[in-house]
Amino acid sequence: MQYGAGANEPVPGVARAEDPLLSDASLVTAARGGDMRAFERLYRTHSGKVMGLCLRMTRRRDVAEDCVQQTFIRAWRNLQAFEGRSAFGTWLHRIAVNEVLSHARNHGTRSESNDEAIENALAEPADGSKEHDAGEVMDVERALATLPEGARHVVVLQAVYGYSHEECADMLGIAVGTCKAQLHRGRRLLRERMGLTAEADDE
Repeated sequence: MQYGAGANEPVPGVARAEDPLLSDASLVTAARGGDMRAFERLYRTHSGKVMGLCLRMTRRRDVAEDCVQQTFIRAWRNLQAFEGRSAFGTWLHRIAVNEVLSHARNHGTRSESNDEAIENALAEPADGSKEHDAGEVMDVERALATLPEGARHVVVLQAVYGYSHEECADMLGIAVGTCKAQLHRGRRLLRERMGLTAEADDE
């Protein structure tokens, strides 16, 4: 995968990307210095989680793949602007959400079938792991796939990925109050679709 022009050899004095103990911060520093192998390792570490996020938001594998590709291209081009005030994975998720919303604005939204959305989401769990209870996940993914877009985006970011109201609102470009309302709506619809009894929502 090509992210842009840059040296392929590590810069002297910068930790080598092959070191299995390197943190994201160290890999980012190496990548900024021109070590493409460091960025490739960041890609391998985070691409599964970014793909899971894009799949759940778009419900289309082809669109999700495009959004993941653009996310890492944009991340490479803007790596110098990453200030480290949040985790690198969080920064990537912000870029990915922007790509998903940009694609929807430019191309509209055409959802795949629920069965396709569930199959794709099962292939890319939120935590990047391939170990999960397919039966339980299928029930959740089936219900999640039926939510209206606004509610689905908020539920994915907050309930699946654990972002706060404020972080979610910032990523989606909406008010915090709107975010809370969409989460409440999404949870209610999920309970209805899964046949669960009503419970108080956590704020």
